[in-house]
Amino acid sequence: MFVEFEDYKMIEGGICAPKGFKAGGVAAGIKAGSTKRDLALIVCEKKCAAAAVYTQNKVKGAPITVTQQHLKDGMAQAVIVNSGNANTCNPNGIEMAEQMCELAAQALDIDKNDVIVGSTGVIGQTLSIDPIQAKMGELTASLSEQGSPLACEAIMTTDTRKKEIAVRFMIDGKLCYIGGISKGSGMINPNMATMLCFITTDVNIRQELLQKALKRVADITYNMVCVDGDTSTNDTACIMASGLAGNREITAEDKDYEEFINALYAVMMNLARETARDGEGATKLIECAVKGAPDEDIAKRIAKSVISSDLVKAAMFAADANCGRIFCAIGYTEGDFSIDDMEVTLLSEKGSIRVYENGAVSDVDDDRAHEILTADEITVLVDLHSGLHKAAAWGCDLTYDYVKINAEYRS
Repeated sequence: MFVEFEDYKMIEGGICAPKGFKAGGVAAGIKAGSTKRDLALIVCEKKCAAAAVYTQNKVKGAPITVTQQHLKDGMAQAVIVNSGNANTCNPNGIEMAEQMCELAAQALDIDKNDVIVGSTGVIGQTLSIDPIQAKMGELTASLSEQGSPLACEAIMTTDTRKKEIAVRFMIDGKLCYIGGISKGSGMINPNMATMLCFITTDVNIRQELLQKALKRVADITYNMVCVDGDTSTNDTACIMASGLAGNREITAEDKDYEEFINALYAVMMNLARETARDGEGATKLIECAVKGAPDEDIAKRIAKSVISSDLVKAAMFAADANCGRIFCAIGYTEGDFSIDDMEVTLLSEKGSIRVYENGAVSDVDDDRAHEILTADEITVLVDLHSGLHKAAAWGCDLTYDYVKINAEYRS
């Protein structure tokens, strides 16, 4: 369930909603025995300002190295991405990633250095270029202004649902759009963005500000998600801006820039929430919202600490109001803050209950708390009453199926 924002209308179309973009996806058989779509292509009719953020894992997928090189000039026109194989830790990984870009560039009649490349799937298995080359004709033929769902499906691995969104808004009196697709279900503890996320917009914005906006919003959305504590080797989030909306170019951090930031937040926050909701084996989305913190960094740390705790996640799966686990996760968070005036409340569509106040646990009705925790979306609200800063983080419950999925991931 997407969260709506005033002044930002959610619409259909995904990455094809902004002017100038098409997308497509096909089944190439990259993973042996698979018949699902696993090869996606996104293209704009013109070169775009482009920006990206990447995993902080020291082991990085070959596509990240290639994309970093191709984005040195801050421009791109297309994205090619495969699922079924991460192209990571392979001796010829760079060569394979470059060949994917070359194939896309030849098919689209553009410069290969204007192609962004991404891969996701099993780490440490050799990627063959043959199935990708064999399907390039079919892939380019699949491109259309209605092709966002095809591309979205093609980047999924253990995901159980598509993560696709677009918003409409106004800048400088012009109608503007931002669209996004992402994938991610396991190996999720981003330290930059998310597993794979591709965003398009028709806003006219200077590249340096586009990069700054992406980093700023990633820090308060995707970097606030945790499913299992593992930071992937291939995490990449990129954005292309065509400028075809016709607004005056955004060249300063002014009102138009803030409008763009807010629209980008609407897209990325919703995709981040859906990533947490779709955690491997998950049955519940868990949000920790912190307010009244002495600074934003402490608010973010506390929120992330709570949703990252395996003990909290397991209790949420059982709808067990073992709230000492929440207090513990708050307490071991690094930072200078006091819990003397802290309040902790559990909320869901089934109601709310205060579980901590005035430095001690509240007299909790366990049956009522259990009922609240049986909902499929749960919020842990932490109010420190010691400042004006706030933050939110998103995670999911820890279930038996998480172990099963990851025990059988390569089979």
